[in-house]
Amino acid sequence: MQPLYESSLISLPLIGKGKVRDIYDIDDNHMLIVTTDRISAYDAILPTPIPGKGRILTDTAQFWMKKMRDIVPNQLAEDMSLADYLTADELKQLDGRGMVVKKLKPLPVEAIVRGYLVGSGWKEYKKKQSVCGIALPEGLKQASQLPEPLFTPSTKAEQGDHDENISFEQLVEIMGEEKSNKVRELSIQLYKAAAEFALERGIIIADTKFEFGEDDQGTIYLIDEALTPDSSRFWPASSYEVGSNPPSFDKQYIRDYLDSLDWDKNPKTAPELPEEVVCKTFEKYQEAQARLTENL
Repeated sequence: MQPLYESSLISLPLIGKGKVRDIYDIDDNHMLIVTTDRISAYDAILPTPIPGKGRILTDTAQFWMKKMRDIVPNQLAEDMSLADYLTADELKQLDGRGMVVKKLKPLPVEAIVRGYLVGSGWKEYKKKQSVCGIALPEGLKQASQLPEPLFTPSTKAEQGDHDENISFEQLVEIMGEEKSNKVRELSIQLYKAAAEFALERGIIIADTKFEFGEDDQGTIYLIDEALTPDSSRFWPASSYEVGSNPPSFDKQYIRDYLDSLDWDKNPKTAPELPEEVVCKTFEKYQEAQARLTENL
């Protein structure tokens, strides 16, 4: 499969580039999001793409947005076709990696929901019996399910910088109480609905990240990506065991590989990935997509 590390469209003007996504302008109310095959880890864009990853993320995000639209409206402009704006060659270049969306004002928060004690949360719990400053009961183990899902927001960092966890009180200072309460409520509601659905298909969603935007009337929408292997920690339910970190269907596999290297996490010196790691990563993403979205 031909990888798409960077899109090159001439039919539409490029207006932005993220770690994974290229953004093109369509008109006053719409834009095109291209999810490339780039992959990032530890705030670095790795030089090696994962061929086909962008297509999987695009398909998975659209699946969840449509499934969750009874909870929150989403950015998708489903009445608009890419074929109306791109040439045949450009459509072939994207090969399922593009989606037309409404232009919305992004809210300045990464809305993270944690359902299980793992990663940085587990490290903090061992030291302070808390996660992002939220006190938890004693006696929990690695990968324990939390009594209730936790909303632990973080700032949105510029490319190359690190997101920073913030308290809910700090979020209120940034966005106001009403909007902060709404984002917390939506995030936990989305997580619970998705976690229940995924578990029926053999996947535990240990944690995930949502992003939201608003229109001129202040209506909040689900934007960017949702419940993909890039933005979530997916575990196979069949190998879940409290006390150990299960193997995952997400980019934790790449993080684990990078942790085995003598790399100082400097984005300027991000290492190439060997073919074995590239193939294994794609297989994990593909399996997560298949379990979640197929045979409906």
